[in-house]
Amino acid sequence: MSVLTEHVRHEIDGWLAKFPAEGRQSAVLGALRAAQHDNGGYLTVDLMDGVAEYLGLAPITVYEVASFYSMLETEPVARHSVSICTNISCMLCGADDIVAHVEERYGVRIGESTPDGRVFFKREEECLAACCGAPMMMVDHRYHENLTIAKVDEILDALE
Repeated sequence: MSVLTEHVRHEIDGWLAKFPAEGRQSAVLGALRAAQHDNGGYLTVDLMDGVAEYLGLAPITVYEVASFYSMLETEPVARHSVSICTNISCMLCGADDIVAHVEERYGVRIGESTPDGRVFFKREEECLAACCGAPMMMVDHRYHENLTIAKVDEILDALE
């Protein structure tokens, strides 16, 4: 029996349909995101092995992808994932102040989850590709741009 749920296998099949049969490896990232989402926000070795088996790939191929991309987590994290861009455009527009504010307000450092398991502040992101809306952050894969400390508080306070 597969460790992957029927829903995840269906999602993977959707990714596989986008690529030629010999390009199964191209579906790894989408497959891992589906498995992570289905597992409460992180990947286990069993899930990565399940993805490798389902795609007919060597497990190391899947592990390499899971350890490379910052949107994939291999340890349990909080319910909501927050990435604050700290690249040059965002830094020049106040990202360092935003990082300092959330660390002080929530009592955690970037790379940690809040004690209540509500918010995970991902390690600092090099660039989230929204320089024209700096400073910005991504919350559960949704962009929030032109941030102020008050706007950050409003967004984070609205998370359940």
